[in-house]
Amino acid sequence: MTNWDTTDPSTLFDAPTMKNESNPKAHICRHLQSEAKGCDYLVLWLDCDREGENICFEVMDNTLRWMHKTQGQQVFRARFSAITAPEIRAAMNKLGEPNRNEALSVDARQELDLKVGVAFTRFQTRFFQVRLGGCQGGKYGNLDASVVSYGPCQTPTLNFCVERHQKIAAFQPEPFWVVRPHVSKGGQSITLEWARGRLFDVDVAQVFRKVVADGQVLKVTSVTEKEERRGRPHGLNTVELLKVASSALNMGPAHAMQIAERLYTSGYLSYPRTESTAYPPGFDFNEVLVAQRRHPIWGDYTSAIMANGFTAPKGGTDVGDHPPITPVVMATEHDLDTDSWRIYDYVVRHFLGSVSGDCVYRRTKASFSCAGESFTATSTTPLRPGFTAVMPWRALEGQALPTLTEGEGLPLQEVELHQGKTSAPDYLTESELISQMEKYGIGTDASIPVHINNICERNYVTVQSGRRVVPTELGITLVRGYQLIDPELCRPQVRSHVEVQIGMIAKGQADKDAVVAHALQQFRQKFLFFVAKVARMDALFEASFSPLASSGKPLSKCGKCKRYMKYISQRPSRLYCPTCEEVYPVPQGAAIKLYKGLACPLDEFELLLCSMSGPDGMTYPLCPYCYSNPPFEGIQKGGSEGSAGRGGMPCTLCPHPKCKHSMIRQGMSSCPECDNGTLVLDPVSAPKWRLDCNRCSFLIYLPAELHNAKLAKEHCQDCDSKLLVLDWKKGKSPLQGAETEYTGCIVCDELLQPLCEVKHGRSYAKRPGRGGRRGRGRGRGRGRGRAKKGEDPRMSFRDF
Repeated sequence: MTNWDTTDPSTLFDAPTMKNESNPKAHICRHLQSEAKGCDYLVLWLDCDREGENICFEVMDNTLRWMHKTQGQQVFRARFSAITAPEIRAAMNKLGEPNRNEALSVDARQELDLKVGVAFTRFQTRFFQVRLGGCQGGKYGNLDASVVSYGPCQTPTLNFCVERHQKIAAFQPEPFWVVRPHVSKGGQSITLEWARGRLFDVDVAQVFRKVVADGQVLKVTSVTEKEERRGRPHGLNTVELLKVASSALNMGPAHAMQIAERLYTSGYLSYPRTESTAYPPGFDFNEVLVAQRRHPIWGDYTSAIMANGFTAPKGGTDVGDHPPITPVVMATEHDLDTDSWRIYDYVVRHFLGSVSGDCVYRRTKASFSCAGESFTATSTTPLRPGFTAVMPWRALEGQALPTLTEGEGLPLQEVELHQGKTSAPDYLTESELISQMEKYGIGTDASIPVHINNICERNYVTVQSGRRVVPTELGITLVRGYQLIDPELCRPQVRSHVEVQIGMIAKGQADKDAVVAHALQQFRQKFLFFVAKVARMDALFEASFSPLASSGKPLSKCGKCKRYMKYISQRPSRLYCPTCEEVYPVPQGAAIKLYKGLACPLDEFELLLCSMSGPDGMTYPLCPYCYSNPPFEGIQKGGSEGSAGRGGMPCTLCPHPKCKHSMIRQGMSSCPECDNGTLVLDPVSAPKWRLDCNRCSFLIYLPAELHNAKLAKEHCQDCDSKLLVLDWKKGKSPLQGAETEYTGCIVCDELLQPLCEVKHGRSYAKRPGRGGRRGRGRGRGRGRGRAKKGEDPRMSFRDF
């Protein structure tokens, strides 16, 4: 099922699913099984949401069979919302059982999203990244996407952004006119609103302007004052936190969620994934307030709240999962990094605002009349700031009206006929997008940031100034294609319907297998219809993207036709031979250039030099043909589907015995960090010469101030590593007698060891029982030590 070439995507709807350990190297399952041995009881302290409930049963699968069998209940569930002593004691005193229905609802969502997403994604990617010459090439040169993905939540999220773009593109501005009299009293101007609003006929507007101007005096017909309130906020839930983080703190939802979770695990905040905005009846507000009473910024405000008495917030929604997000312990700006402090600061202020009083203000409204036309002016005057004292960005702004009395007249200074144009709606902000997702039930409080991040990473949208989400040409074309073939594939209502059914599973009102089978059958029919009509979407792609033959720039010669191939830098990066009509993928994310005009001895393709980004990014040569079609068994083809861009055979993996660029000729020894890697000399790393592992990120920087470095033909008699010939710059040599050339083994030679720098791995260590090692300089011999009896000399490299 993992092979994209041999598996029909339509068969994936019936494929069985299996759960594997997400990080096998961590050995979590083995650790749980080991810890379970000899235990009689299991208490589960997982997050108290559906996902946490699902993990409970994963833990049980890896523990119950290894535990002692006892009578009665063996598995208990602890429910808590913060990592504090009172919460933990209360949870321990009220242990319950894990909720299987909620766990099954998560399994249902995962299975649906996996099968539907993978089936559509594989078909779309294979269709628009057509295999030419056995390689993933693509019909379009500037498509800029390695994977053309579909997701039951991801695509409706993208649809919100594209629909707003379509409204902006279709918008036609219209001119309008507004009559604006200019009056003032006591030197203070008064801003007036015309009762008719805007007129879209200039001739009619001019008539009204003349009528008002002829009136000369604006008469006050009424003045009313009314005390109003702006209600304090409800409790803070996840969605509101993400919206504020984006709109006010300029943080992306995924980043803000990571910070909130880190603050939770560090004990500063309560559980940050909650849908509730109402506090439960037994919530201890006093405990939270006491923790903030000595804070240098809002400590006095907190003390005043406690001294004057506070009333618990009313309203909001209690979903029953977790209380709203609140601070747990006091922290100052010096205790946290910048972004963590900004999130913590907002959470505390929001909580204090929720237990403060309402903002009370006086609204004054004055009505005016002139020649039969009515106008109004309003102002607000704060009376009691309430919660806005601690949340100043929500305070009321505005200028108070001058004192006006009913019946008085104000002479007109000018009557302006203001002209304006209707404006298109702006692109959605992240905050508005989150609101849309919440409204239609797209994703959960935990997954909403993930879906937004996914459409960014897939190059379907970009986040621009003001954190507005603007769809790219690829995102627009995809959604337009869905709208032409089957609009329900991208509309949020389908996902909302699925979420309702998943909610019924969680409540025990629906059978998980029946819901999954029904939903998969519906999506299977949509998939088959989509496959049959995909030519409609392809027509849109042809109109939006350039054909492969007209893309890219000439770079290197093809080994078959001896003509230049074009390098296309857009994702997926590749070489295209217009003569042979074949495509050769290259490593993604690397800088590509010619390698000294050299050619591969196997197929005569010109070699390329790939440089990975970053200060320690490795550089290596490759043959485009060998990379895509390895001539040796056991090496994955480069750019093959399902490999996520990995695979392929660069020269550093080539086992050809005679090619001077191969691993055999350039490899020094086995890598101490990975099982099957080889340390290879980077041929173009001067002046900072280095050895790189061809399988992992391990590297060794050779001594500084080298003029040249190369591999000798001889091997070290102790560890079987190839010797290095090092040539220092004149006057920079650390050798005795200012010798510049030295041949030695960097594993065994005590002179070279301290001069080398190891990155991303273990450094050298002296081994007992070995004498000092010497290399050879000009006029010098080589000292030889003996390997410890019974020791594999090649394993000495493990002592880095």
